Amino acid sequence: MQMENGSVEALGSQIVENVSRVLVGKEAEIELCVIALLSRGHILIEDVPGVGKTMLAKSLARSLGCSFERLQFTPDLLPSDVTGVNIYSPSTQQFEFRQGPIFTQILLADEINRATPKTQSALLEAMEERQVTVDGTTYPLTLPFQVLATQNPVEFAGTFPLPEAQVDRFLMRVNLGYLDVAHEVKVLDRFQRDSPIEQLEPVASAEQVLAAQRAVQEIYVDEQLKEYIARVTHRTRSHVDIGLGASSRGSLGLFRTSQARAAIEGRDFVTPDDVKALAQTVLAHRLTLKANAELRGLTPAKVLSQILETEPVPPPNVVSRFGRRVAS
Repeated sequence: MQMENGSVEALGSQIVENVSRVLVGKEAEIELCVIALLSRGHILIEDVPGVGKTMLAKSLARSLGCSFERLQFTPDLLPSDVTGVNIYSPSTQQFEFRQGPIFTQILLADEINRATPKTQSALLEAMEERQVTVDGTTYPLTLPFQVLATQNPVEFAGTFPLPEAQVDRFLMRVNLGYLDVAHEVKVLDRFQRDSPIEQLEPVASAEQVLAAQRAVQEIYVDEQLKEYIARVTHRTRSHVDIGLGASSRGSLGLFRTSQARAAIEGRDFVTPDDVKALAQTVLAHRLTLKANAELRGLTPAKVLSQILETEPVPPPNVVSRFGRRVAS
């Protein structure tokens, strides 16, 4: 199944509109989740309790028509509770593999930082390679596969910080934030009787999502923009206030999400604005500041903003040249 850029734009709009029936006033955040989906990436939804993190993940999953599992992460959760386990069957006198909840297309890892690092690491292979290995046997996952993880950044009792390797596998970190008064009133009206998520119907199929992912990969990125992405990422590694910069996975993530943003806006080429619009969401959570920088009140987002403001952007004629090519 092939999909044109216009079809990707229509698909993205349908998903955003459908999820917006449940999540009020968060169209920009929903669009970021769609971009991550089309980029074959995973999402870390991080914010205070009660702002709709779980609701966002469930609504997105329901809109896609894909298989869905929710896994509540707790301190006593074991890796086998995530991946599955081999169980001896007396009838066949053989071990049989019982799949865990990770064998789905959309996995909601709720409050992921409440599980131990050992259990968190059970997701690593699946997130990167779309497969699970148990007792030496590898099992492929059904595509598309996406992990939507939530965590509360202000409650530390009974939580375990995500290891850097785990954080780096999340393509984006999305923050929802509080609603303004007008949108809060809309929430009260919309949820007065029943949750609208109960009536939410799929607006896309797994086949359409896979076709859209393939179409996104064909979006053109100029060599100067590729160099710009690499320069921004490289500067995070050499910045005086950053102890750990973005990895090559971060560069690739910014590249892919820029393609996806262009596609859902109906373009077949990436602009510098695509890169700059997504840099914070894709790169900031991968940065670790030095202790003296944190004492001075800096944050990864602030340092990344400084980098983006000072790094030369490719000249406008790069984009206008694409425009003439597309129009011809």
